[in-house]
Formats: sequence, C-alpha cells, structure tokens
Amino acid sequence: MGVNMRVWLYALVGVICIFSTNSMFAQDLNSPPPATPKPPSPEGPSTATATVMRTNSMAVLDDKKKLGSNDYVSFRVVEDRDNESQRLRVNDNGELEVPYVGLVPARGKSCKELAYTIKSLLEKEYYYHATVILAVDRVSEKSRGRIYVYGSVKQQGPQEIPPDESYTVSKAIIRAGGFGDFANKRKVKLTRKNGQESTVDLKRVIEEGHTDEDLDLAPDDQIYVPQRLINM
Repeated sequence: MGVNMRVWLYALVGVICIFSTNSMFAQDLNSPPPATPKPPSPEGPSTATATVMRTNSMAVLDDKKKLGSNDYVSFRVVEDRDNESQRLRVNDNGELEVPYVGLVPARGKSCKELAYTIKSLLEKEYYYHATVILAVDRVSEKSRGRIYVYGSVKQQGPQEIPPDESYTVSKAIIRAGGFGDFANKRKVKLTRKNGQESTVDLKRVIEEGHTDEDLDLAPDDQIYVPQRLINM
C-alpha cells in the first residue's frame, strides 16, 4: 500500500473517532438526570394493589401496637410514581415480604419501627429517598364494638374496633382506604353515641404531626368526612 494511501486512511479513521466521541459526549449532555426513585430490577415484586391514606408523613405512624404473625398491613412508598399501596401479611415466621427488598423481620415491631427499617433498606439500592407508610390493616375476630365512617373516603361503612390497641379517628380513615379526592381534611366530624360532636383537623394531625389532637374512638361513634366547598 502506498504512503499516500496509508496517510489518507489514518486521517479518515481519526475523523471517524472524533465524530463518534463528539456524538457520545452530546448524548451524555442531553441525557436526563436519574429519576427518583431508582427503577427496580426486572425480577422485583409487582406494584401495590391496596390503598392507604395518602399522607407524606412517617411521624404519625403507630409506634405502640406490636405486629405479630398473621397481621396484615397496608404498605406504600410515597415516592412511587403510581402512588399505590399493597396489603401485606406477616407470615408464620414473623416476617413481612416487602416489595424490592424481600423478607424483613416484623414480629414485635410497631408500624413506625418497621417503616423506618424498610426505609433504610430501600434507600440502600432502590430509592434516593423513601417515605414509607405502614398501617395495620386487619379486622380481629374479637372486637370492642363498631364505629362507622361516612362521607368523602374510599370505603364507607362500619369498622371493628381492635381489642388490643387504641383506635383513633386517623386510624379509622386509614382503614377506610384514605380520603376521597375532594375531602375536607380540616373538618372531620366525630359524633359520639350520646350525641356529643367534635371536629378533628386531620390535616394538622397527619401532615403537621399534631398527634395529640387525634381522638380515641368508642363503640357506636360515627365519623363524617365532608367535601371542600371549592374543589381546586
């Protein structure tokens, strides 16, 4: 091969390399930043199917009731794009199978303790930041009576009061599937069996952490969630 031909080929290869490098550099500059949360691996669990209250606060999760085998909880990660939740069962070994991370010891932990454990595990690999919402979601065979939830909630109707835990207005809303789209969270009405009425600002309780303003429920109490007058 002549000298001129080799020089021409070297020059052509150099142009191609420069063009490829510039194209790759431009592609990197135009690529969007990583989204939050990180995408799960292809073999990860399916998306959630149940619904829990749409709160962004882990501060209001129950830290008293200890979970046991065969308890059910509603699980949701606020940062999930589909914003759905899943009903999970604590198995006979006292473990909860959590989406993405697998089996997590749950027996003897409160929902709040378990949520922070799961948060830590999720943030190791799958999420940059994970807000984990957990709430007990089971009806005991024995109960202390019934309460009734009406108005702008996902599931209206009676609920059993668990025999071994304090049952509050916010927990009843969680059990009802959470607020409706246009619920007035600031004016939730509680009517006692004797006719006494109270108004609970669940926006302060749930989103601002004023758990001391949550009210305990008694048999035959009725909870009514009104709609906002202006739906914006």
